[in-house]
Amino acid sequence: MRYALPAGNPMRVVLLSVLIFEVIVFGLAVPVMILVSGVPPAAAALGGGGAALLALVAAGLLRKPIGYLVGWVTQPIGILLGLLTPAMWVVGAMFAGLWVLSFVLGRRLDTQGAAPAS
Repeated sequence: MRYALPAGNPMRVVLLSVLIFEVIVFGLAVPVMILVSGVPPAAAALGGGGAALLALVAAGLLRKPIGYLVGWVTQPIGILLGLLTPAMWVVGAMFAGLWVLSFVLGRRLDTQGAAPAS
């Protein structure tokens, strides 16, 4: 699968860490949305809580290819939280950048490991 890393790839731990930190930050964004941006509590809980739950599910499923797919879906949702509070444009983009960078580096590790030694 093009969107998943193999089991032995060390970058899986980094991707898992990104998802766990997203759970924390998306959850902490809920009070910011309510108190700073004036978002109604139900909308803030649905947006931030839903994104945090999605990241948690992705982290739990990361041993399987579907976990990567859920992780990829989580990244634009994290960015779109910027519609509720502007700070999340930046924070979501940083997490998405970390996710993409970690995935690309994991792919490079796979190709280097598969290349024959000279």
